Amino acid sequence: MDVYFSSNKEVISFCEQLFHYNKKIELHWKTHEDWGNHLKIDYHQPDNELTDSVVKSMIDVFVTHRLSTMIKGITEEYYYYSDTDEIEKILDITHWLIAGEDDESVQVRKEKDDPLQLLYSLFVSNVKNTTTIHFDSIVNFRLKVFKDYLLNMVGLAIDEYKREEDHQEFVNMLREYIAKKTPIYNVVHIVQGKTFSFFKADGKRFTRMELRVLMQKEPLYIVGLDEDELNLAPLVAMAPKKIKIYGDHPSEPKTLTVINVFQERVDFEPISKFPFPIYLKSER
Repeated sequence: MDVYFSSNKEVISFCEQLFHYNKKIELHWKTHEDWGNHLKIDYHQPDNELTDSVVKSMIDVFVTHRLSTMIKGITEEYYYYSDTDEIEKILDITHWLIAGEDDESVQVRKEKDDPLQLLYSLFVSNVKNTTTIHFDSIVNFRLKVFKDYLLNMVGLAIDEYKREEDHQEFVNMLREYIAKKTPIYNVVHIVQGKTFSFFKADGKRFTRMELRVLMQKEPLYIVGLDEDELNLAPLVAMAPKKIKIYGDHPSEPKTLTVINVFQERVDFEPISKFPFPIYLKSER
């Protein structure tokens, strides 16, 4: 098999990955006047084993050396972004969507299929049953299906970026609002759950009615908080000097928002550290 790479960096990456995937090959590397780096691969194994190793190695090279450039190109040419910082943020989110296996990225992606599997099938179709492969040619002319897919991914990344920007503006507005408020309580204890449970310094739980009365005294609509929102809104109304959150999920979204808004005022502790377990049991 003859494989050609125009880039020195890419050919080195390819060789490293190929030996990582397959030890049963010999590589002969020379420079071709027209095609750049020429690799001759000698192998003594079934064709499908070599194809698999070559394809995986080429995908690694593509993801490492070409994918970011392709994403930036789409962001600039199709979505008309020119600000470097914005393009970098969109790039990071797109990478997260493509590589992310966490539930959130799959949810934003709106599909469970692995995007790299699409790349794999496209590279296989171009490598299988051939003995001469030009990496540049595959990337430039044979990946249209993936580029169309990427166009959609960048669009989703931009939507996510705008949501994050809006959320950050909202958080900043709440921070400014709280900074000007006189705290009503020195400390409020919170226990995580589907909705937060709020406790006073003496361990007694705030009733829903107490929370609503506190919220009604504040013009929370000014900062975009709904009167039926019973997690963040009561805290904004109280603006306590100290907030102690107890639970087992520090990265839970509601908790992260409170930490984001109140910053150094918040401490997170495991549920075992909750100082009023007797009140917790009676509530549950």
